[in-house]
Amino acid sequence: MYRVFAGFFAWAVMTAPVFAASAMASGEDLFSENCLACHDGGAPKAPHVVMLQVMSPESVLAAMESGVMKAQSAHLDAEEKLAIAEFLGGRPISTEPLVVSNFCAKDSNDKASGHAVTSWGMGATNPRSVPGSVSGINRENTPSLALSWAYAFPGATRVRSQPTVHRGVIYTGTQDGRVYAIDLASGCTHWVYAAKAEVRSSVSVHEDAEPAAVTLYFGDFNGNVYALDGTTGQPLWVRNVDDHPDVTITGSPKLHGDTLYVPMSSREWATAADPNYPCCTFRGGVAAFDRQSGALRWKNYVVDGEPSATGAKTALGTPILAPSGAPVWNSPSIDEARGVLYVGTGEAYSSPAHGASDAVVAFDLETGERRWVHQALAGDAWNMSCNLAQPDNCPQEDGPDFDIGAATILHRDSAGRERLLVGQKSGDVFALDPAAKGELLWKTAVGRGGFYGGVHWGMAVDPERDVLYAPIADTDINDRFAGQRKPGLHALDIKTGEILWEAPVALSCPEGAPPGCDPGLSAAVTATAGVVFSGALDGTLRAHDSRTGEVIWQYDTVRSYDSVSGIAGQGGAIESDGAVLVDGSLLINSGYLWGGRLPGNVLLHFSVEQ
Repeated sequence: MYRVFAGFFAWAVMTAPVFAASAMASGEDLFSENCLACHDGGAPKAPHVVMLQVMSPESVLAAMESGVMKAQSAHLDAEEKLAIAEFLGGRPISTEPLVVSNFCAKDSNDKASGHAVTSWGMGATNPRSVPGSVSGINRENTPSLALSWAYAFPGATRVRSQPTVHRGVIYTGTQDGRVYAIDLASGCTHWVYAAKAEVRSSVSVHEDAEPAAVTLYFGDFNGNVYALDGTTGQPLWVRNVDDHPDVTITGSPKLHGDTLYVPMSSREWATAADPNYPCCTFRGGVAAFDRQSGALRWKNYVVDGEPSATGAKTALGTPILAPSGAPVWNSPSIDEARGVLYVGTGEAYSSPAHGASDAVVAFDLETGERRWVHQALAGDAWNMSCNLAQPDNCPQEDGPDFDIGAATILHRDSAGRERLLVGQKSGDVFALDPAAKGELLWKTAVGRGGFYGGVHWGMAVDPERDVLYAPIADTDINDRFAGQRKPGLHALDIKTGEILWEAPVALSCPEGAPPGCDPGLSAAVTATAGVVFSGALDGTLRAHDSRTGEVIWQYDTVRSYDSVSGIAGQGGAIESDGAVLVDGSLLINSGYLWGGRLPGNVLLHFSVEQ
C-alpha cells in the first residue's frame, strides 16, 4: 500500500502552503501543543497521526465537538478546533456546503448519443486500449487537442475516480462521496448523488435495451457497493462488501453478465500504526453480487485461513496475529473462456508473509474457488508502523511493499497465444500463461521500483502490434532501494518481454517547482490509434507516438481554471487514473493531495479541434 514520507511533519510542511498560511500554521501549532503527545504513540488507544491524515476535516471536527474527543477538546474554543481539523484534513471546512450550480436543462438527459464505454479497463480484459473508431483520436489529430472545459469538484483536494462515459454522459465519483452525472459536450450537471464515503473507484455501467434503462455500479471508501439508476441518480440497492472495520474499495468493480465482481482492499495498513492495535486481521479478496438484486453470490479471500495469535507480542504486550493482508486494490480481469477472473494482490500486513501476497490469484467466476496463485515476490510484509519511531507492529520483514496494484491484462496475440500481463511496484513487468495455472513466461525489469512504483496503477496494450506500454514512477523517495531510477514510459514486446523503446522523464523537477512535485508516471496509461497518453505526478499530460515514444503533444495541468461547475478550479498531480478517450474527447483528472503530492480538484475535458 502507500508509503507516505517518513515523519508526519514532513508531510505537514509540504502541504501547508496549499491554503491560507496563517490558518494552517495555527492549526499545526495547536495540534502539536494539545494533541501530538497522545497521537504520536504516547496513548496506546489513541489513533496515530497517520490515521488522522486519512480522515476528512469534517470527521476530525465532529470527533472534537460531539464524538470521542469531546472531553479532551473541551478546553479548546471553536476556532481552535476548526484550525486543528483543517490542518489535519488538508483543506478548509466551508460554513456553507459547496454545491455546483450548472445543472442541465430538464430535457438534456433524454439524449442517448455517442458510444457506450461501460468498463473501467475499457473491456473485460483490462487492455486500456481504445479503437480509433471509438476514441475519435489518432496520431494525426492529437496535436490539435485543446481544452474545452474544466469541471471543479467542491471541497476536494484529490480526484481519482476515473470517469466513465456512456452515450454522452460522464459518470464519476469524488472525495466527499458525491457521484456526478456530467454532460460530455457542455459540462453541465445532470444530477448528483451523495454516497456514504469517498468514491475512488470508477463507475461500471449496464444498459438494458427493453425496457431502456441504465444502471451504475461503484464502491466507496467504507466498503459499500451501490447500484444507481443512471438517468435519475436514485439508489436501487446498497450493500457492504465485508464486515471488517477497515475494509475499503479502491479497485473498480467489474461487471460481467449478471454478476458484479468487487475487489476488497483495506486501510488496516494505517490502523496498524496504533501500537496497541492487534495486527492484523484483514484478508484481501473478491466478492460477487447479483447485478439486479444486490444479493451476495459468493465471497472468497486471497489469504486462506482465519488470522489467529502467533504467540509473538509487541513491546507493549499486544498480540500479533497472522496471516493477514494481501489487499486487492485493482479491478479484476475476466477470462470468460476459462471461467475465471484474475486479480493482483498487495503485501502482507503481519509476519510471516502469506504465500498469496504480492501475487496474481485466479478465482472461479461462478463459485469463487481459488484456481491458482502465482506469487511474484515472497516474504513481503509491511504496514505503516514500520515508518514510525516506535515500530511496534512492524513485521520482521519490513517490506519492501511491492504490491501488484495495476490491473492484470489478458491479451491474445496475433498468433492466437494468450498471456496474462502483470506490472509490479518492484519495477518488473511479466507475462503468465493462463492455460498453465500462471506459469511464468517472461519477466523484464523496467525500473528500480519502490514504495510509489515501479508500475503503480496501470498499463496498456496495442492489440494490433502486440506491444505493451508500461509507465514507471520510480520516484525520488525510494532512497532505500538500489539501482538506476528510470521514470517514464516503456514499450515491450508482448511475446518476448523485450524493451522496444523508452521515453524517459526528468529525474527531478526544476528548481522553483512547487512542493510535492515529482515527474514520475504513477497513473495508468491509455492507448489508441498510434498514440499513448500518460499522466505524471508533476501534473503533465503527454501524448506519445506509439511506435517511437516521441512526445507529440503535452499540457501542464497545474494551473487555476475557470470552472463550468461554478467552483474554483485548481489542477495538480495526475496520480492514479488515466485518460478516457471517446468521441473526439479526452478526459483526465488533475489533483492529488497525499504524501505531499500536488492537490487539485478538476476534471479536464479536451477535444480535437475541427
